[in-house]
Amino acid sequence: MTQSGDHEAEAAERGLRSAASLFIWAACAALLFAGFAALGSWQLERRAWKLDLINRVDQRVHAPPASPPAPDRWAHVNAADDEYRHLRLTGTFLPEHVTLVPAATARGSGFWVLVPLRMQDGSIVIVNQGFSPPEHRDAVTHATRQAQHESSITGLLRMTEPGGGFLRRNDPAADRWYSRDVQAIARARGLTNVAPYFLDADAGMTPANAAETPAAPAGGLTVIAFHNNHLVYAITWYVLALVVAAAAWRFGREEWQRRHRDSAPQDAIDD
Repeated sequence: MTQSGDHEAEAAERGLRSAASLFIWAACAALLFAGFAALGSWQLERRAWKLDLINRVDQRVHAPPASPPAPDRWAHVNAADDEYRHLRLTGTFLPEHVTLVPAATARGSGFWVLVPLRMQDGSIVIVNQGFSPPEHRDAVTHATRQAQHESSITGLLRMTEPGGGFLRRNDPAADRWYSRDVQAIARARGLTNVAPYFLDADAGMTPANAAETPAAPAGGLTVIAFHNNHLVYAITWYVLALVVAAAAWRFGREEWQRRHRDSAPQDAIDD
């Protein structure tokens, strides 16, 4: 047996790992550490983005009501730049096209009352007048259909909710709606020149005639909540990176000590 072969055999007997296996192990540890650290840094970037978004949305919500986007801007309306903008609309409701959409709110389960508003330029914006409990379904529908006067209303711009709700698809043919899908509602009602968003009315914005009944929709129930667990995720990824680093350090230290301990007697024998 050659001298190198003798050394390899002796290393194997002492449980020492080969240089190749140590390199592979170290490379895997380095990749895991780098991956976990990168994910932690990415979560911190996401957190900064989310905090900026929350700040921008808060400014929009509490800003004085502004004019709605003109029809020539509709194609550019998007959630990042426009959702929750505080708007003021003036026009005449089209109560014959009222649409009821199931809702779950702080006041319980019921439905949203959606009514198209024809603006002075002829365009239409669907307005969510607010929440009404199920026992007022017929009353609120009747009251809403009597409100045909010109109205000025303020509220928050909301993006359309296409398709339907969780596990339930909108069924326009049967007039069953599970989400505030602006385009689908407009098609079902035969409406054209309809904005690609809807308006969540502020509290107290129910049209005058409808407000005469206790079944009037309650506005101002928009829920604005952004999940922001990015700091927790970042800490988790960084902790995993530290665990990998600690395990690698401990493994390397034990391997070095084993080699140093086992090589000392052998050197004495050779001398």
